[in-house]
Amino acid sequence: MAHPIPTLLLGALSLALCTPLPAQEPTAAVVSFTFGTYSFKKPTDVYNDFAPAIESLENSLEARLNLPVTIDLKVYKTYEECLDKFVSGEVDFVRFGPASYVIARERNPEVQLLVAEQEDGKKRCQGVIAVRKDSPVHSLDQLKGRTFAFGDQLSTIGRFLSQARLVEAGITEKDLKSHEYLERHDKVFKAVELGNFDAGAMHIATFEDNNTEGQLRTICVFENVGKPWIARAGLDERFVLALRESLLTMDTPAALKALKVHGFLPATDTDYQLVRDGMKTAERFASPQAQPQPEPAKD
Repeated sequence: MAHPIPTLLLGALSLALCTPLPAQEPTAAVVSFTFGTYSFKKPTDVYNDFAPAIESLENSLEARLNLPVTIDLKVYKTYEECLDKFVSGEVDFVRFGPASYVIARERNPEVQLLVAEQEDGKKRCQGVIAVRKDSPVHSLDQLKGRTFAFGDQLSTIGRFLSQARLVEAGITEKDLKSHEYLERHDKVFKAVELGNFDAGAMHIATFEDNNTEGQLRTICVFENVGKPWIARAGLDERFVLALRESLLTMDTPAALKALKVHGFLPATDTDYQLVRDGMKTAERFASPQAQPQPEPAKD
């Protein structure tokens, strides 16, 4: 047998059904950025390296802009793909190698330099040329007639600056038995370790991370400039300023540790002249092209 609903409760239900719901607060606009980088090692490792920094940036940007912020992290397979996407404006900001920054600025002078990564308060870092620990090679000039592993063809350390050091030691492409571009620094380390190449060029951090048992030793250490973070041409000045300030003040230990940097420093285009000079020297590494033959005289 059904029980009648008490009059007091029935009245309360009617009031609830008839009373309009309070108006919802409008959702604040979300500012979305796209951050790009390339696979200088395994893509999953690159993603894990950047995730803490991206989270830190989102929090800092939200506080500075007073708006919700999301950053879409994209890891491209190659330097070339990331460079193309950035120069065309499809990516809002990137972390490049110095040579890629130089090339990007040549292709679009309006790209905006944000900061440079720093180690121990310096905007400089190092690259190395390494051989196996039991190799008879102890200097660059002894690489004549031997094999060499480079990184990506757009890599600052993996190509341009290491080739500049070889040129300065009197070695060009024709002096090597063979050479290949292996794309990533970790691949270069492994190839030299396995004996597939007599020597290879890589970032000193890659060398130290992988050289846990002293498998390789260095025969050349050279200077490079800290990796620049760059905003695309045309990105709103307010966002550029917020990004720059957020990077310069980043002090989240997990983020800095994952990036293997101590922080960021202000940067100017002239900081990268060292790289431009190295790229110019590296042009002499390639064998001269055959001189074009004059066309036969026409009757």
